[in-house]
Amino acid sequence: MRTPRVLALGLTVLALVGACSSGGTAAPSAGSSTGASAPASSGPKAPIRIGSDNFYESKLMGEIYAQALEAGGYTVERKFGLGSRQQRIPIMDAGEIDMVAEYVGSGLGFYDTTKITGDGAANAKELQTVLTPKKITVLGITPGQDTNAFVVRKDTADTLKLTKMSDLAAVQDQLKWGLPSDCDTNPLCAGALKSYGITYPPKQRSALGACDVPMAQALQGKAIDLAELCSTQPAIAQFGFVTLDDDKKTQPAENIAPLVRDDYLAKVDKAAFQAILDAVSAKVTTELLTTMGVSVAVDNKDVGEVAKAFLTEQGLIK
Repeated sequence: MRTPRVLALGLTVLALVGACSSGGTAAPSAGSSTGASAPASSGPKAPIRIGSDNFYESKLMGEIYAQALEAGGYTVERKFGLGSRQQRIPIMDAGEIDMVAEYVGSGLGFYDTTKITGDGAANAKELQTVLTPKKITVLGITPGQDTNAFVVRKDTADTLKLTKMSDLAAVQDQLKWGLPSDCDTNPLCAGALKSYGITYPPKQRSALGACDVPMAQALQGKAIDLAELCSTQPAIAQFGFVTLDDDKKTQPAENIAPLVRDDYLAKVDKAAFQAILDAVSAKVTTELLTTMGVSVAVDNKDVGEVAKAFLTEQGLIK
C-alpha cells in the first residue's frame, strides 16, 4: 500500500495500544477453528479473488487472509483498493471478487442502521440475514475491532470544551470538518451527525479518506479541526488527538469477518476453507490491529511484510 511517511512515532507501541479502543471480546462464529495454525485443506482449491476497500487496514486484512490461503494451497488474485463500501459492494454483488474482509457493524449499517448493536456477534448474525438472499456467507469474526471515531486536536478540545459528540452542535460552524468522501451516503456518518443536531453537510468540509494517513495529517496540520478516523489508527495516540465520546451510541461494534460468495464456496471444500480463515480471525485482537497499523501507517512498512510477520508470529504459516 502506498502511504506517505508521517512524523516519527514518539510513543511506544504499548502506549499506542493503551490509547486506542479496547475492542470487542466476541469469539469467532460457531464451527470456526481456534487452533494455533491454519489447517491445510485437502479438498479442491479454486483460485480466489480477494478485494478490499481503499484504506490501509482493509488492505492489510485482505493481505493477511490472502497469505493464509496461499499457504493452504490456494491461488489468490488481489484486487485491493476498490474504493469505499458504496463502491465495493456492487463489485462483489456482480461477482467480480469472491471475498472481502468486512467490518460487521458498518457492513450491517449499510443496509439497516436499526439493526446495529454494540455486540459484534449480533451484528454478524444480522449481517448474515441481510446477505443470505445475495448468496454471500459471513465467516467467523475477529475478537478485535476497529470502530469509527470522531477526533479533534487537544487544543480544539480545550478551547471549545469538547469531550463528547453532543458538544459539537453548538460550535459546528466554528470547525473545519474532515469527513470521508462517502459520508453523504453513509448512515453511520451523515446519519450519525444529524442525530447530534449537526447540520449536514457542514459549511466547511474537506472530503478525505476516513482511516487513511492524509486525514490524520490534515488534522495535525490544522487544515481541518475535526476528523473521522478509525479507533485503532496510530495517529490518535501519536499526535495526542482527543476521541469524542459517542454519547448517543451511534457507532456499532466493528469486529472483522471475511465475506465470501456462495458460488465460490461451492467450488471448494467449504469446511476446510473456512477453517483456514477462522483460525486467522481468531488471532486478530484490537491490540494487534493497532500494532500492525503502526508498522504500516507510521513505519511505512509494506503491507505484505506486515501480514507475513503477523501470520508467522501467530504460528499460522511457517
